[in-house]
Amino acid sequence: MEQLLSIKSNAPVKPVTLTPSAVDKLRDLLTAEADQDLALRMAVRPGGCSGFSYEMFFDSQIDDADLVEEYDDVRVVVDPQSADMIKGATLDYKDTLQGAGFHINNPNVQRTCGCGNSFS
Repeated sequence: MEQLLSIKSNAPVKPVTLTPSAVDKLRDLLTAEADQDLALRMAVRPGGCSGFSYEMFFDSQIDDADLVEEYDDVRVVVDPQSADMIKGATLDYKDTLQGAGFHINNPNVQRTCGCGNSFS
């Protein structure tokens, strides 16, 4: 009888993972800002038709409690409360005929609204 080995990792799950296209687009946007202290801040705030909505903006203030991940030369900052709600999410950037923009695939979402900007 074969024995299956289970390997458990104690490594924490990143609050968010960036795809290569998201890193490339963020790098372009940060270069245009010309401020080395800026990082992408991702947050979840109460609001929207389903209960919560995402916020993303460039921020130079990083608190000691913030979680910081680096993807090449792009830093992503998430506050601890938001990290719990987006843990395991992926940020992607798509540029298609239908439009261009960032998209968040969040495995923690139970439902979304019709506008696609809020979730619960």
